[in-house]
Amino acid sequence: MPVTDGIAVSEPPVIPGVRRSFSTARGVRFHVTEAGPVDGRPVVLLHGWPQHHYTYRDLLADPPEGLRIIAPDLPGYGWSGPPPHRWAKEDIASDVLALLDALGLERVLLVGHDWGGYIGYLMVLRQPERFDGYLALNMAHPWVPATTVLRHIWRFLVYQPLVAIAGVPLQQRTRLLERLIGAAITDHSAVGPDVVRIFADRFRDPVCARSATDTYRTFWLREIPNSARNPERRRATVPIHALFGVDDAAIHPSLAATETARADDYTFEPITGCGHFIADERPDLVRARLIELAATTT
Repeated sequence: MPVTDGIAVSEPPVIPGVRRSFSTARGVRFHVTEAGPVDGRPVVLLHGWPQHHYTYRDLLADPPEGLRIIAPDLPGYGWSGPPPHRWAKEDIASDVLALLDALGLERVLLVGHDWGGYIGYLMVLRQPERFDGYLALNMAHPWVPATTVLRHIWRFLVYQPLVAIAGVPLQQRTRLLERLIGAAITDHSAVGPDVVRIFADRFRDPVCARSATDTYRTFWLREIPNSARNPERRRATVPIHALFGVDDAAIHPSLAATETARADDYTFEPITGCGHFIADERPDLVRARLIELAATTT
């Protein structure tokens, strides 16, 4: 990998058979990776931190029959350009909805992991008519009671304030991300160090490092106080299947519990022997649940 001024410069990792393009929406130059028939049923996959579209490499390399797999890099992540804002999650939801418009996608199936999972919740609450179903991967739903959040706030304190305060130099100059990703994986035979580096090294880029820092700085300074004052009241009408690796040390399963979900159709499926990065550890299961969701929402 070439290095310029101490910053790793990289091309997107190779995934056989994919189509890559750029599309501009709301001032963001999105990098979009696709696979499957262009006239297939569209499925939009959203990643989280510290990752990019490559977390869905299994689905992109071998798309399920009849599905058009579309995996954008979120604003400022991967190979997408920076957003014209400070990564407020409602702004990112607006960005991605605008991307759907730019791609001519009126109605899709949605998959989201980590922050991409939270963005997905905001999207299905705001414009439910655009989504047939939602597969949420290891992310808290937006209706978690404050008492539950407080019981698990220590999990966020382990790393999030550090990223919010000093995320740029930490991501660019240390091996913090490699350690965090490694610690969040249960089955290391499924995710080797080469894959971990593909994710971690991308955040040595200044745009990615800045966007990730803003992700957490905005969360702590604006979004946590706002959610305490104005808890989510909207009810989800889109079918939601929450798939959750229960070895996740960052997000406890109770933060995605069925009992507290304000949704007409919400299913929580715990997966033992799996950590936070479920799309990397259990791509077979993610594929199976996506196929099931597609079959039950036609």
